[in-house]
Amino acid sequence: MAQTPMSDHAENMISQCFNAAVRNSRTASLAVLVALALTALVSCAPNTTQNSQDSNQWNTATDRFENSPVTPISTSENSSASSAWDFFFLKNERIPGEKLPEMQPTDTELAAPGDALGFIWFGHSTIMLDLGGTRVLFDPIFSSNASPVPFTVTRFQPPAVALEAIGDIDLILISHNHYDHLDRPTIKQLKSRPVKFLVPLGVGAHLESWGIDSSRITELDWWQSITIDGTKFTATPAQHFSGRGLFDRNKTLWSSWSVDHNGKRVFFSGDSGYGPHYKAIGDRLGPFDLTFLENGAYNKSWGLIHQFPEQAVQAHRDLKGNTMVPIHWGMFNLAMHSWYDPIRRVHKAAQNEGVHLVTPKLGQYVYPSAVPPMDRWWP
Repeated sequence: MAQTPMSDHAENMISQCFNAAVRNSRTASLAVLVALALTALVSCAPNTTQNSQDSNQWNTATDRFENSPVTPISTSENSSASSAWDFFFLKNERIPGEKLPEMQPTDTELAAPGDALGFIWFGHSTIMLDLGGTRVLFDPIFSSNASPVPFTVTRFQPPAVALEAIGDIDLILISHNHYDHLDRPTIKQLKSRPVKFLVPLGVGAHLESWGIDSSRITELDWWQSITIDGTKFTATPAQHFSGRGLFDRNKTLWSSWSVDHNGKRVFFSGDSGYGPHYKAIGDRLGPFDLTFLENGAYNKSWGLIHQFPEQAVQAHRDLKGNTMVPIHWGMFNLAMHSWYDPIRRVHKAAQNEGVHLVTPKLGQYVYPSAVPPMDRWWP
């Protein structure tokens, strides 16, 4: 039985909100929402450990995956009930005041992938990548809500392109099983398509529980690769964590991804704190023509598992990247920083470091080899 989706960090936030609610009558209504969420979270989870024990990241003493080096999720007392209340209810400047600009791709761009390297950013970490005649969707989430608690983690605006409008899709790559990256309604919508899934160790069990046949799923450990139709896909390290409920913390692996077609290389970070793994990836698999790097939902309380914009720029340099695209921002409100803080900071850092930053509008089809001038569309 599959679990109900919940957004990254929401497990901690929900527990903290519940404790605050039962002590404070003005938050009594929150306790009701939390109770409903907790009911979903304790539902039966699929067995995710079948292929995990042989991994170097698997700790046999704890029966869980771990980072190298071992990394705490929270580093500050700010992960408190008051911060949880702020996260869910004090919006301040954490949502934009108007609809974000969009561009519609052409029917030809949507219909089928060409040989040239091209992509669309749909907001957050959802990317459509075309490379060498293969089309990949990274961490697709087309749902309106990324949480089991209604109206708490809602997308700011509908997708610029509906999922059903996207033509041929060959592969779905998932970075980890958090709910703003592994979205059950989206996966079920893709179930009838002849797509294959590449996922970190353990994540395949979720897909199977949602009706995806195991023959369509390939699980990979860090540094393991598979070549499909001439394109090499490698699961690479990330500094993060996993979990979809109260009892499955780090029972599945998390990863970033390297994609290589005839020497044309793309990197996708998934979620990650900044660490030495970026240089290791760059030395081993780089240089990269294009990097998609996490650039949002950061906070000093979880600074080791979500990087800051300035660190994203340094990661791009460590990866020996050419063109950088900031992701994990622009669609969901997942931290206490203002909505535009990620793009303002990464833009400034990229300018300071001489990094070629591409900042497309939602839905805009971009060819990195011929990038048009990018408008500064944010205030």
